Amino acid sequence: MSIHDDHDEPRAPEPGLGPAIDAIVREAARLAHPEGGHGHVSARRIGLIEDMVRTSLRTLGDGSDLGQVKVMERALREMRNAYTVFNRYKGVRKISIFGSARTPESHPDYHAAREFGRIMAAEGWMAITGAGMGIMRAGHEGPSRESSFGLSIRLPFETNANDIIKGDPKLVNFRYFFTRKLMFVSHSDAVACFPGGFGTMDEIFETLTLIQTGKTHPMPVVLVEGGDEAGRPRGYWKRWEAGVVDNLVEAGWISPEDRSLYEIADGPADAARRVLRFYRRYHSSRYIGDTYVVRIKRALSPRQVEELNDEFSHLVKSGTVDQHMGPLEGEDDHVHLPRVAFHHTKRGFGHIRRFIDRMNDMPDEAGA
Repeated sequence: MSIHDDHDEPRAPEPGLGPAIDAIVREAARLAHPEGGHGHVSARRIGLIEDMVRTSLRTLGDGSDLGQVKVMERALREMRNAYTVFNRYKGVRKISIFGSARTPESHPDYHAAREFGRIMAAEGWMAITGAGMGIMRAGHEGPSRESSFGLSIRLPFETNANDIIKGDPKLVNFRYFFTRKLMFVSHSDAVACFPGGFGTMDEIFETLTLIQTGKTHPMPVVLVEGGDEAGRPRGYWKRWEAGVVDNLVEAGWISPEDRSLYEIADGPADAARRVLRFYRRYHSSRYIGDTYVVRIKRALSPRQVEELNDEFSHLVKSGTVDQHMGPLEGEDDHVHLPRVAFHHTKRGFGHIRRFIDRMNDMPDEAGA
């Protein structure tokens, strides 16, 4: 799944630059992918690529200075390079692992992150970390190099990848945090967070904000308790919750249901169990216009669909929650999976998480 683009609604094409330039842009696109190229290219994809070229050409006359053009060009190049790497592993579940680069290898948090990565790799998952030291290295050591991606960021004091992922074709280098964070979230099916500092907090809140606002797909965000090197009781994330989340809820700045967007796990085995439970029945989701379509691995019984209607009517703008045994109009992937769909209010994404959890907790029934 990728970051939602206005819930996949159609958009108007970029206005032309005049007949002569438009003809050159169309011809350039044709020459870049001649007949017999690598795979079918849809008319919509060609149109979007032509729009990117037109947008680039407009920077010649819109007052953009050299520094601004450099940012645009490098960001586009970084995104393309990263997508090229990740596209080789479509269909494989991936989890981003966040945490402090300063965590020493002797620390219980390091051991917990390493064990968590090992458990997830044994379940067929691949790990994505920042490629540095500390929790990032532990997140590579556990699953091993073969099951790891590294997203390295160029910093004044930290430029090298750790020894596990260094030189691997799945190591991607970034200049910008925003392109790097896009790749973390857009390619992740889950996020695991271990104790860390400002960077870890930034990654947690970026992920939670995108899920809370419906700008990315629902996914489990698991905050993993590791341990304390000095033998003090664990509880980093409980203290974080009390100091941050409780205050936000009390002030009304987030809704009570937004607590459903994350879970606190008591160690690596519990964290892995929570991630895998999220995908017990749930497979993926998307929007078709205002219709929220949830693909599920196993069908629900009529009674269970009725229960969802009773419990989650506040999510439905009009109509009812309905089950479909195949794809809806406008879908062409995962055609073998049943669907649960409804006309969504596009609000209350904490309740969407509860909706998914409720489906996952429902037993498999005869007649489903």
